[in-house]
Amino acid sequence: MQGLHLTADLHGCTARRAEMSDVEALRMRCLVAVHTAGLTPVGELFHRFAAAAPGTSPGGITGVVLLAESHLAVHTWPELDAVTLDVYVCNFGVDNSARAQALLDALVAAFAPASVERHRLLRGARSAVAPT
Repeated sequence: MQGLHLTADLHGCTARRAEMSDVEALRMRCLVAVHTAGLTPVGELFHRFAAAAPGTSPGGITGVVLLAESHLAVHTWPELDAVTLDVYVCNFGVDNSARAQALLDALVAAFAPASVERHRLLRGARSAVAPT
């Protein structure tokens, strides 16, 4: 169950970018990035939320691509010019860490944020210390 969990919080993304509020544009961007990174999609679900009020920014999208290796999750907030990305891959049988990094990097580049906060977590590694 050892794997790599990468997250990125993107700020200063252009709300007019199609992927921020167009489900099909975000879906295609994610699937192309998954394939390019060498990962295997096995399912997907994308949902667009309604605008908060008439005449305001369009609602954001929550999207998930299930991977044979684990998952990709994307959440857009056009009203905040923000996106969160979550990539988790297990490394059972083969190390998918470079593929996970390539997927995250491709999506960060696609949204062209003004700033990015990244986190990297190794999961499932056994240690001599019991978890609390």
